[in-house]
Amino acid sequence: MTLLKSYYHLCKPNVVYMMLICAFVGMLLAEQTVTSYGYLFISLTGIALCSASAAAINQVVDRKTDASMTRTDQRPLPQGELSAKHASIFALVIGVFGALILYFYVNTLTMTLTIASLIGYAFIYTIYLKRATPQNIVIGGLAGAAPPLLGWASVSNTIDPYALLLVLIIFVWTPPHFWALAIYRKDEYAKESIPMLPVTHGVVFTKLQIVLYTIILFIVSILPYVVLMSGMIYLVSAVLLSSAFLYYSIKLYYSSDDKDAMRTFQFSIYYIFLIFLALLLDHFIILS
Repeated sequence: MTLLKSYYHLCKPNVVYMMLICAFVGMLLAEQTVTSYGYLFISLTGIALCSASAAAINQVVDRKTDASMTRTDQRPLPQGELSAKHASIFALVIGVFGALILYFYVNTLTMTLTIASLIGYAFIYTIYLKRATPQNIVIGGLAGAAPPLLGWASVSNTIDPYALLLVLIIFVWTPPHFWALAIYRKDEYAKESIPMLPVTHGVVFTKLQIVLYTIILFIVSILPYVVLMSGMIYLVSAVLLSSAFLYYSIKLYYSSDDKDAMRTFQFSIYYIFLIFLALLLDHFIILS
């Protein structure tokens, strides 16, 4: 049981769950009515396995760094619960299995996009970008923004402009979300020489970037209404949620308490969940 739990945590389940929620929203928005929940489950299973594989590879690559950071030192590899070899084999097996599920039971487009997302996060971001530039999370954030597109493609077998708009929302949301955490963990990143923005450009500059990105997010968040993808229910929700996020960002900018960075980070998680929920509610209430 302990070994199974270690493999479970190797997959970063909380991150994968959030990705699956975003993928599921993409699936539901891609069609007027749900034709087959069984098909959606199979699609989510394939996406989940590939996402978990990427998370496991990330932990294998970052195992030494994780061991020296408070936020990550309880992960399976730093704790010695799993070896890097066994974790790598596990990542390979579930990644291949997930890709095969998508290929045989979903469609080739979804498999291709999912594998591209896996490579983007597990290899391009983790191995190169994370230690190469303070814009790591901006560039690498594209891989993490893919789930709504994967879900949409699994149903429609197309790259739909509406799906790309959902990707854009997550893409713009990612920097203020992660930089807030980076401010709180600045000393740990500095210790490991990871060029996160607060380490390379300072906390004040990072706070300014959080505010600016949150303003951009406010604008991007109302685009689904502007392009007639959603209605008034979503618009009101997006304005309220984005206003709250902007409040947290501005409060953080003027605050000298790093705990406000963590509060901003925590709210950002609620933000992305609630704004996608608003999209769903608007979609199905209008259809009904």
